[in-house]
Formats: sequence, C-alpha cells, structure tokens
Amino acid sequence: MTSGVLDTLPKYLTSDLEKFGADGVAGRKKDMGIWHEYSWKDFYETTKYFSLGLLCLGLRKTDRVAIIGDAAPEWLWAELATQAAGGTAVGMFVDSARTEIEYIVDHSDARFVIAGDQEQVDKILALQAKLSRIERIIYWDDKGLWGYDDSRLMSFGEVQDLGREYERDHPDAFEQSVRSGSGDDIAACCYTSGTTGAPKGAFITHKNLIEASHMYFQNDPVTDRDNIVCFFPPAWYAGQVAAIAIPIVSGATANYPETAETTEWDKREVNPRTGIFSPKMWEDKASQIKAFMEDGSSLSKLIYNSMLPIGYKMTEFAERGANPSVFWKILHQSAEWGLFRQIKDKLGVMGLKYAITGSATFSYDAFKFFRALGIPLRQGYALTEGGWVSTHPLDDIDLLTTGPPSRGQEVRISDDGEILLRSTCLFSGYHKNPEETAKKLEWGWYHTSDAGHINDRGHLVFLERMADLTDLAGGGKFAPGYIEGRLRFSTYVKDVMTIGGKERPYVSAIINIDFENVSRWAERNKLSYTTRVDLSQKDEVYELVKGEVSKINKSLPEESRIRRFVNLHKEFDADDAELTRSRKVKRTQVEVSYKDIIDVLYGKAAEVELGAKVAYRDGRTGTVSTRIKAYTVE
Repeated sequence: MTSGVLDTLPKYLTSDLEKFGADGVAGRKKDMGIWHEYSWKDFYETTKYFSLGLLCLGLRKTDRVAIIGDAAPEWLWAELATQAAGGTAVGMFVDSARTEIEYIVDHSDARFVIAGDQEQVDKILALQAKLSRIERIIYWDDKGLWGYDDSRLMSFGEVQDLGREYERDHPDAFEQSVRSGSGDDIAACCYTSGTTGAPKGAFITHKNLIEASHMYFQNDPVTDRDNIVCFFPPAWYAGQVAAIAIPIVSGATANYPETAETTEWDKREVNPRTGIFSPKMWEDKASQIKAFMEDGSSLSKLIYNSMLPIGYKMTEFAERGANPSVFWKILHQSAEWGLFRQIKDKLGVMGLKYAITGSATFSYDAFKFFRALGIPLRQGYALTEGGWVSTHPLDDIDLLTTGPPSRGQEVRISDDGEILLRSTCLFSGYHKNPEETAKKLEWGWYHTSDAGHINDRGHLVFLERMADLTDLAGGGKFAPGYIEGRLRFSTYVKDVMTIGGKERPYVSAIINIDFENVSRWAERNKLSYTTRVDLSQKDEVYELVKGEVSKINKSLPEESRIRRFVNLHKEFDADDAELTRSRKVKRTQVEVSYKDIIDVLYGKAAEVELGAKVAYRDGRTGTVSTRIKAYTVE
C-alpha cells in the first residue's frame, strides 16, 4: 500500500499497518479502570473512515479543523484523518476559556470543530453567534449530549459511517489522498503561549514533526516494543511530538490515561521506558517527595538523609566523567534498594531509561535531585517554530546546559546574546502574520527571542527570554527564570514571579505557597488557620517562606538577591490570564493585575488591601477584601 518516501504522518500510519501487522498493538486507552487495546488495523481503519467522512462533509484541501479535548486516541485519529484529507489540525487546550477558543477558532478560519465531550461542545455552542463559520461540531464522548438538537452536531461514529458510505462510490479515495500528501504540507497549526502578546498560529509541516521525532531518536532509539504515556495535550507543540509524531513514526504503543487526575497512577501501571515531561511536573514532584519525607517516621528520615547524599555523590562522579570506586558503587547499590527504587516506583518511572524535560527554565537543584535518585533525566531545548534543538546524549550530561545541538540543527549566538537557529524542520510561518514571520526569519535564521550561549563543550546554555533578561539598578544582569527555578524547588513554594530592572532598586517576588505542603507543616506545628488566604498571610508562614528565600539568596550575587516578597492569597491562574495553558507565567499580565502589590513591594507600606468580585449561586455578586503583607529579607 505504501510506496516512495515516508514524508507524512498518514503515510507512516499506512506503513505501520504493513510493518507491525493488523493485530499489532498500536495503543491503549484506560476506561473505567480497564486498559482497552487498539490494533494497528483499528488505528488505520478508524482514521480512514473518519477522513472519508470529513471529505463527505465537504472538507477541502488546506482547510483547518479545530480539535479540543484531552489527549486520547480519538484526537490522534481525528488529526491523522484531517491530514490524510489534506487539511490542517488546530489544537486547543481542554481548559481553554471561551475567549481563547473564540480567538483560535476564528483566527484559524476553522470550518469544523472536533470536541472531546459535553463541556467542550457547550463552549462552542455558546459562541455560535460569534463563530458563524463553523459548519460541523463533532464529538467523541456522547455522555450528556443525547438531548441536543443542533443540526451541526455529529458523533465521531456518525462521521465514520458517512466515510464507509463515501468509500462505496469513491473506492481508493483514502489511499490516493494519502499518497498525494507531501512532507511540506502543513500538518498542524500550533498556537504559541502568548506570553508576550496575542497567540500566534505557527504552521508546522509533516517534515517538521517527523524530523523532530528523529532528532529525539538520536539519543533514545524508540521502537515498537516500547510504551509511551500520552498525557501531553497535542494543542502544544511538545504534545504534537510526544503524543502524535513519536508513536506513529516509531511504532511505539501509545497509552492514554483515563483522566488528567489519574495520570500518575496510570503512568505507574504502564511503566514507560521513555518520555517527555514538563519542568513544572518534576519541580512539583520534588516538593512532594521532600514534604512526604518531612512527614515520615524518624527511621524514614534517617534513611532518606543518609542515602540521598550517596546519590548526589554519584551524580558528581558522572558530571566529572570519573569512575567511582568499588566502595561508592556498593554504597550506591544499597541506596538504590533501600530508597531510590521505592521513590521511582511511586512516581511511575521505575522502567525509565531516558526522560526529557524542557520548554521552560528548569531548576538546577531539581535536575540534580532527580539525577541523584537515579532517574535518567536529561534537559532539552525545543521550539514550536524550530523543532528539537538540543538534548543531552546518554554519555554527555551537563546539568547547567540543554545539551549539544541535534543533527540538522545549526545554532549560533548573535552579538547581543540571542539564540539563532537554522534547521531542517523550521516552521512555515505564522498564520495571517507575514510581517512577524519575516522578522523572525530574518537572513534565513530563526530569531528565538531567547538569551543563551554555547559553552566549551559545545553545549547550548539557555538563560532566559531576551525580554526578561534586564539590567539591574545595582549593576549586572537579572535572569528571573533562574531564581524562580531555584525557589520552585522549595518544598513550600508552588510558583513565583520575580520582579526587577533598572528602574527598581532591588529584586522582589510574588510567591504562591504550596498549600498542600504548607498546610501539613502548619498541622505539625499546631498552627491553626481557616482558609488558604488566612494561611498564606500568617506571620509564621511568612517566616517559613522567608527562610527559603534566604537560602536561595546565599547563592546569588548581591544585586540579584530578593529583598522583599509577598505570599499571594491565591495561585496564578490561566483563567485569569496570569499563566499560559502550558503553565508559563505571563509577566506583563501579572504586573498589571497586581500593580498595587508591586507598588507596596517598592514602597514603604507594609501591606495592601485587595478587593475581588465574587458571584454567588443565587446570582448575587459581592466583593471580598484581603490584606496582603510585604516582608523584607535582610
């Protein structure tokens, strides 16, 4: 069935069926606690008939199809079906607000929307007056949708039935459509995080996704014998690579968790050999492990405090390229069986041989911590517009870098310290934004807007976004991501945004406490409280967080040290536009939202009163006032 070059994902799907057989396991989905298997024949036929169904409904070549839902087999099938018909998949995060959905669906000119469940369908229907271009809304989970009578609504199965009918009059239509595809065709339109403005729709080709997969395979050859847990939302470029391209290109079995809440347990059951994970996930896990150990028995604490240093020592040997003595090898083996295996089992990473983290500044402390536990974590640097730029090889780990550039990636540093990229898998431009495309691709190099340098070992060192790397009033440069990464490694800090610059006399911070860990600390110390707000503003909690800030300050230059901070009464929230959907802080928006707090941090007042509107179930509205303190760190 396949011939010529495998240059599109649908062509790879056809090849997978031939290569691994109709009964080979392509994927699994957990439902009601049971893992359900799908064969390569299931993957192929579901994709085929859904694609033909879209053609029957009028999908045209280069049309864009918006998809919103959790990572699931249906997302993969819908995306491959769209691509097989010559269309482009446009992903949206499942927790996107209506305004975000309206922007992406309208901006992308999508005519079809494929939604995961009733919640997502309701969001689209609520916007029907503003999204008049939408012709069909197709859902794959029909729970709660039986009474809906909108003529545009169709189930996933109904579209497949149309495809079967279409095939009777158009035999070989799917196969011909797949064969006509090209690696330069647009496979997906990934909207950027929007940290510095409105999200931009980056056109990603099949060649980009396939090349990015092969760049990953340079250091970790993935095969059909491997398991991958697909929990990254494909709305994100990392999800496109991890949950769509890598399984299809390699033939690895794609495992989809039952829900976002069960991902950790489901991952433990699958015990994947390889995976891509976000820095925030690892930093949260580090805090949980340390908090759990603090709550443990005296014996548990003794084992942890005596064996963890052995892991750190072995990490130091690896960094220096030194061979540890037999004495240290024996000690490490005892620590592995006495502590490390139990922690890795709890995290569901016992079988990991290769794990990548990237997409944001990752705490050096967290990186070293997990390496000490024996988790084969490596840093990577990837871009929606540039693919897989760099990764640590198995035998060349430097905890302060993101590894050497991948084959096919050419990296250089501009005179002002910006990372520039020339690649075999650059994006094809921004949708409806030729000016920004030309600006970003000036002189044939992609301008990343990231600051960095290449060290003596040829490794790329990512520092910070260029816009965030600023001069300090006291001299020197201020890299907020580095300080924030160090603080997020703290047991008691969930998230943080640091503030500084020439116009400000010192560095300050807005901190989200880790409510779960801090509340356990409060119980151990017999500190009473009523709510998260109350707990965050306790003097004892401020002293606790102040101690964590002081620890970090000791490792920072004098001018970069945090002098004042507040414990915010709430967490940063993507629904309040304070975070992107990939959990990155929107600095500009936070500075606007919390201007009164920032004024206090740089003024003489000790606290500020904030008012927040609340809506009650009976329709009434009101205002709740909260006093936020500002603490000084000597």
